[in-house]
Amino acid sequence: MFCQRVANHGVTRSRVIVRRWLTNDAGKKEAAEKASKEAPAAAAETKKTGYWHSAEFWGGMGALAGWGMSGSAIYDAAVQGPEIISLNMTGVLIVYSTLFARWAYVVKPQNLLLASCHVTNVVAQCNQLRRALEYKKANGQEDEVNEITKNAAMAGAGGLGLVLAGPAMQAALSSANLGIVSTVAAADAGPFTVHFWAPMSKWMISGASFFDLHRPTDKISLAQYTALTLTGFFFSRYSLLVAPINYTLCSVNVALFGSSAWHLGRKIKADYVD
Repeated sequence: MFCQRVANHGVTRSRVIVRRWLTNDAGKKEAAEKASKEAPAAAAETKKTGYWHSAEFWGGMGALAGWGMSGSAIYDAAVQGPEIISLNMTGVLIVYSTLFARWAYVVKPQNLLLASCHVTNVVAQCNQLRRALEYKKANGQEDEVNEITKNAAMAGAGGLGLVLAGPAMQAALSSANLGIVSTVAAADAGPFTVHFWAPMSKWMISGASFFDLHRPTDKISLAQYTALTLTGFFFSRYSLLVAPINYTLCSVNVALFGSSAWHLGRKIKADYVD
């Protein structure tokens, strides 16, 4: 009887020890999981603060500059003749603002002020395009207008086709185990995302400015190039504060700032200095 009690006591004590060990082990795991969850929060708390590190500040300033671009198109439509409208720049701005309206909606942190200004700019630039084409037709350049319209329709149809086929193409390439090709296809800011194409459209703006470096100053819109210069300045910083970080967007805004500032300086010199 005594031996049985001792044995039972030993078994009970063993169970207690095992239970404590399991409890401690579970507690350690729980503590580790809690620490891993709290680590990002702690990192966020130690995140640098101030205007220089604020995506909201730089995004807001970029949006205001974007509103300046939309406002310049509305202003030019109200007080300037259609002869100053650059068809190259206007067409590029329509594509650019369409892509950036989408980019501003999906980027983190979301920038609805920027998205709304680009939607407005699409409407304003389409009106400018209409004015420029009507001016050319009125001056006997109907063949040129028809050619422009035909090319624009073809480009639009091709772009729409690529947008519709994009998800299927990305899925196929991402799962094809093609090394760097599959990695690039699956990237957060890869060629199947607006994070890639929005900066590419901005390269078209910079390219249009570079190709027109000697554009007559009487055909340069002061309001438009002021807005473009400020946009390049603010977005150079903003692009490094969003998620995903967009180095392509940063580089193109540095180029946009330089090319637009060149035209702006020429315009100011011609109108107010010389």
